[in-house]
This record gives sequence, structure tokens and C-alpha cells, in this order.
Amino acid sequence: MTDLVIRALDESDAHLFDAHPDPLNARAAHERTTHRPHWKRVALRDGTVVARGAWWGGPDDEQPVNLNWFDVAEGEAEAGAELLRSAPWQVELELNLPGDWREHPELAAAAETRFAAARAAGYELLVERFLYRWTPERGLPDRPGRLRFTPEPDDAVFFDALRRIHAATLDAHSLKAIGEGGLDQAAREELEFFHWCPSPREWWQLAHTPEGELAGIHIPAHNPSGPTIGFIGVLPEHRGRGYAYDLLAECTHFLVEHGAEAVTGATDRGNFPMAANFTKAGFPVVRERINFHPTAEAVS
Repeated sequence: MTDLVIRALDESDAHLFDAHPDPLNARAAHERTTHRPHWKRVALRDGTVVARGAWWGGPDDEQPVNLNWFDVAEGEAEAGAELLRSAPWQVELELNLPGDWREHPELAAAAETRFAAARAAGYELLVERFLYRWTPERGLPDRPGRLRFTPEPDDAVFFDALRRIHAATLDAHSLKAIGEGGLDQAAREELEFFHWCPSPREWWQLAHTPEGELAGIHIPAHNPSGPTIGFIGVLPEHRGRGYAYDLLAECTHFLVEHGAEAVTGATDRGNFPMAANFTKAGFPVVRERINFHPTAEAVS
């Protein structure tokens, strides 16, 4: 087998990125994503692209925040691993897959090649997630009317609520943050993400019961790709009453009232209660996302 050549791209040769097949239809997942040419890299063998990666960040980010487009040709898992190992950025890897990829052997095989490359490069599976997209033909979810929603300008109130919510979380990213730095780190990372989003801080809302008790929070947001359910969280002492659906319904209405023509959302596959709420609110699964994170081996 001939030697592998790893190349970073720029505007002059960005076309090389498009020379690789797209069996998992990643392009459809990135219709609203802007990738910078100089954050794209390819692996070539005999002049043919056998692996490619597109790192991504927001318009004001100086470094990529993740790698969200990664393709590897069949039989070239080691080439894909070398593309990851040699990259100057060791960040989370997001593989965006068709929602039915497990049901089709050719799609499952293509996905497994990418998984094998990631593992060979020292990345570990973090979580599998459902990606949702609400559109107007689904109809707006009913508002139960059980909670009172108000804005709150003090970040400290949200920080405290997030600490309490994450004390009993099912979210894999939050659990990873808790394992690294406790509840404070998990809450701080959430706040940093919400501030990073290009949507107004004034949109963040608290949810109170009729008796005035704080029951949860919801964060309507825009990420760089459009309107999204930023965060839904119910305080542990108020769980078991279906309030997560109330928050999701309110968040959806809020975004539509502020001009959204479609709304995205996501939850971990293992978070069965939240997945059921998305289904109830009229959010169909449109894709799945598999998140890998680099380990010490990957960044050494």
C-alpha cells in the first residue's frame, strides 16, 4: 500500500474535500453549517481522498470547538485515525448519521469504519444522541398552563438552578463535566455555552409553580445554524410531574413567537423521559449524533 499524505486545505484546494463519497449524507446534516476551508484536512493515497475531516467553530471562535464532519473510506480506518492524530486540534468528534443508519447494513458498515478510526486515534465513545427538528406542519405543542414563566437577569440564579438540576442528571456531557470538576464545572460550562450562543440573554426563563416554587428553567436559543431548544431542566424535587414537557412546549412557542420557522433539539438516547417529551411535542427524529471525546492518549 502506498504512503499516506495528510494535507490541510485552504481556499485554493478546498475542492478536494468534496472529492470523497458521502454515503452517510453528511452534507444534508450541514446544510446550515459554515466550515472554514483552513479547518479542513484530508488524507490522500495515490492522489485519492481516503479520509476527510472538517473542524467547526462559531464565527467568533479562534479555534475549532469540535470536529463535526469526518469520513473514512472502507478499509482505511488507519488513515482516518492518522488524520485525527495529526490534527492540531484535539476536540470532541461528532458523527452525524441518518436516523435509520442501524437498519441498513451499508450505512452501519460506513459508520463502523468511522468508529474504528476514532478509537484507533485514542477517542472514546461519550454518548449517542437523537437529533430532532420541529416544523410548522407538526403543529405547536399544547401549553399545559401549569407553570409561570419569567425572565431573570441574574446569572447566579441560573447557576444555582443548574447545579441543582445536574445533581440528578442523565446527560452524558454534564456527567463528564461533573466527573472532571464537580457540579460547579457542569453549571459553568452550561452558562458559557448559553452566552456563546448568538441569541439574546433576555430569552432565558425561570419556571415557577402557582405556589411560587422554582420548578425548572428553559433556554430558548439560536446556535449558529438556527433556532434550537438550548436547555430544558426540572429541579429534582419537582420531577415526576411531567414538567419537562411544559418547559419544552413553552420553549418551542417562545422561539416561534420570535420568528423561528423550524426548531431543532437533541437528547441522549438513554434519556428516555426527555425523548418521550420530544415525541409528544411533535419533534421527529431527523438524525442521530455519536459523540466521541479525545482521551489522554489522543492528545499526547
